[in-house]
Amino acid sequence: MATLLVKNARLLAAMDGTRREIENGGLYIENGFIKQVGKTSELPQSADEVLDLKDHLVLPGLVNTHHHFYQTLTRAVPAAQDANLFNWLKTLYPIWAHMTPDDISTSTKTALAELALSGCTTASDHLYLFPNGSRLDDEILAAREMGVRLHASRGSMSLGESKGGLPPDSVVDTEEAILKDSQRLIEQYHDPKPGAMTCIVLAPCSPFSVTGELMKQSADLARHYGVHLHTHLAETQDEEAFCQQQFGYRPVAYMQSLDWVGEDVWFAHSVWVNQEEINVYARTGCGVAHCPSSNMRLASGIAPVWEFLAAGVKLGLGVDGSASNDSSHMLAEARQAMLLARLRAGVEGASLSGSAKPILTARQALEIATIGGARVLGRDDIGSLEPGKCADFIAINLNRLEYAGALHDLLAAVLFCAPVKVDYNIVGGKYVVKQGELVTLDLPAHIRKHNEAARRLVEG
Repeated sequence: MATLLVKNARLLAAMDGTRREIENGGLYIENGFIKQVGKTSELPQSADEVLDLKDHLVLPGLVNTHHHFYQTLTRAVPAAQDANLFNWLKTLYPIWAHMTPDDISTSTKTALAELALSGCTTASDHLYLFPNGSRLDDEILAAREMGVRLHASRGSMSLGESKGGLPPDSVVDTEEAILKDSQRLIEQYHDPKPGAMTCIVLAPCSPFSVTGELMKQSADLARHYGVHLHTHLAETQDEEAFCQQQFGYRPVAYMQSLDWVGEDVWFAHSVWVNQEEINVYARTGCGVAHCPSSNMRLASGIAPVWEFLAAGVKLGLGVDGSASNDSSHMLAEARQAMLLARLRAGVEGASLSGSAKPILTARQALEIATIGGARVLGRDDIGSLEPGKCADFIAINLNRLEYAGALHDLLAAVLFCAPVKVDYNIVGGKYVVKQGELVTLDLPAHIRKHNEAARRLVEG
């Protein structure tokens, strides 16, 4: 039995049912699962390994609910810097069409390295195009080397330009091939057990890139195997107009018509939804991946975060694609979520001294990034530090320039102050980041390889 004692944390924020914040806190871990949480003095005093986290803040690992790992290869492409979503996609689709299986593997490691160093222990990725023999397997195997939990979404695009869709025909697949591969991936990789490192999700890309029939068949297949469903929805006003013109529905009503609502469904973005549609999410159990940086970058709008929370909608955080955020920094994304929600409250007449629309607190933003993300992914074994849950946690040394003078509320300081890299990231009791260094990848060599691949793709 492998045991780990984590002790002397200056503050441990459990994110459990009572949101305990424990001074001089610690964890006792056996075989990758938490056995005890509390003050250091209350825990067993010996273990196979002891990690002394004096002067550190300890948090549950952050949960990323929406990403496109491969887009790390096309960050800040000049022609796509100042475009809205549809034009941004049209610019980048031809570049992405040249990706190889090795590019998928390389970009996966890049994204997960950045996520891990910024506090993420579980990531959901949405891979929806498979050029030149690429497969979701390329991503899954790379993630296993990195040691971060992965919800690998088998995305798909079947509706090319010739059939009225947005993507070029060169990057779409037949629906028969998509469904066949989806079944293969579930049977080969999906792990439904507590502590799973790999889960499969079925994720047709968006209403403007797949047919309604593929959406329905994907839902049937997912529910047969008990896996979750994911897609982009209500991201922009252009999408809203497209759905009404093509299908006669607003985006959420279109999903309802396809039986794409329920506890096993979550949507990325949901910026352009009204109160009635928010109530549909709450009533049916749909989750939302909130992606504030991407929504700002592409000028898509501001999601109604407070309305989601007030209605009881499951809400998680997503960094989104690294070509529409150009970063995969989870702590920075949580900070952005807090600040953007406050901006929206202010624009609508809120004030810090009290208003009809409350502002989002640092603790609420951290809840969205941890326990909220776990709920969105349908997991009850991650997201908080409680006995029986996975030993997924991060630690940040508070003796650093960014926190100088922020001694009054150490937990809030993590978001109010400048985002930092974590000093420890532990997944299932195993180190991914130790003393500020990634331990699962030779980062300098990998960066050189990644840049070579990016140069080939973008410059030709």
